[in-house]
Amino acid sequence: MTNVTEIAPDTFRLTSFVPEYNLQFSQFLVRDDEPLLYHTGMKAMFPAVREGVASLIDPKRVRWSGFSHFEADECGSLNEWLALAPQAEALCTTVGALTSLNDFAARPARMMQHGESFSTGRHRFRFLQTPHLPHSWEASLLFDESTRTLFCSDLLSHGGEVEPITETDVLARHRAGLIQDANGPFAHAYPFTPHTERIVNELADLQPRVLATMHGSVFVGDGARVLRDLAATLRELLGGNA
Repeated sequence: MTNVTEIAPDTFRLTSFVPEYNLQFSQFLVRDDEPLLYHTGMKAMFPAVREGVASLIDPKRVRWSGFSHFEADECGSLNEWLALAPQAEALCTTVGALTSLNDFAARPARMMQHGESFSTGRHRFRFLQTPHLPHSWEASLLFDESTRTLFCSDLLSHGGEVEPITETDVLARHRAGLIQDANGPFAHAYPFTPHTERIVNELADLQPRVLATMHGSVFVGDGARVLRDLAATLRELLGGNA
């Protein structure tokens, strides 16, 4: 079952809770002249995500498919969406296209440059290359300049069947998860590089009002403050001697 919540004007969170992982998986649909779906979810989630999208628009109208990095919950059902929506086109970094996506996907991706902007109609987006943030060298994030929504993938992820939107500080939840996973299988999920703090602080400079994380509650409020605190937290917990 997919729960649908509007998190900003014509911007919707489509979320399924997976008890086995104690984790929510969210996709985000921007309803516009050229609808954008950020995250596709895994192949097994495609019917549920399609149903959620269908409650908002005709799924065949999806024009853009965005995601951060090549991973099952980010783009696992991309080919199902490309088959369903004849005009759909994936967006990713040049590295992402050349190393993974153009071999995996049924149609070539649009290779985006850092800072490149595009419009879906009423919404204008800025594409941001964020190598190794949250994971992988091809990573990117997407910022909706119209609603000041940062689609931040796994940044600020936290577990549990939590509320769709929160105005409290989600960083405490994320920090607790990092500490809990320190000796587990996901201990090295978030790399800390010489560029990590700079990239996070540049995201904060965008002054986002909505932080749309894939796993957990969407944060609404002073996103810049949360991101600057996140940069310090990542250095504290992961930075070592970096």
